[in-house]
Amino acid sequence: MIEFFEAIRDFTETGGQVLLVIGFLIFVMWMLILERVLYVFVWHKNYKRSVLAQWQARNDRSSWNAEQIRQKAISDLMLSLNGSIPIIQALVALCPLLGLMGTVTGMIEVFDVMAISGSGNARSMASGVSKATIPTMAGMVGALSGVFASTWLSRTVKTERTHLEDAIQIQRPVASR
Repeated sequence: MIEFFEAIRDFTETGGQVLLVIGFLIFVMWMLILERVLYVFVWHKNYKRSVLAQWQARNDRSSWNAEQIRQKAISDLMLSLNGSIPIIQALVALCPLLGLMGTVTGMIEVFDVMAISGSGNARSMASGVSKATIPTMAGMVGALSGVFASTWLSRTVKTERTHLEDAIQIQRPVASR
């Protein structure tokens, strides 16, 4: 276990301070993703059942007022279902940008070494190159994993909206001839 933490410490030292920020960002993003997944699979079903029960208990399901109540119920369910998805999508977009910032800071270190010792000190330049590439890789890995999760969540929300609109139907009066 100690070796594991030492490997993580060495990795973060090699990647620089930006890597810590990227790691924290990815951690927050995945906590929000897990919260949304739990909401979809556990809490949303109970909320949906209660809204459907309230709709079925209504006597009036065909008037303009009933249509407005239906739209409000669907909107409330969608707001609660969307939750933190926009924040997750923003964090996904931020990951590669922070990786790029790590690239820039690492390259600045390379140029500093070149300015001080010339281009002959390859060991010092390698340290800056690793500080440039590791945050880029971490930002891209975090963004890719978050893209898949946020796409799945967005698709699930759209599917659930369709199911809700079908489940909460307006009863149209039948025209008699």
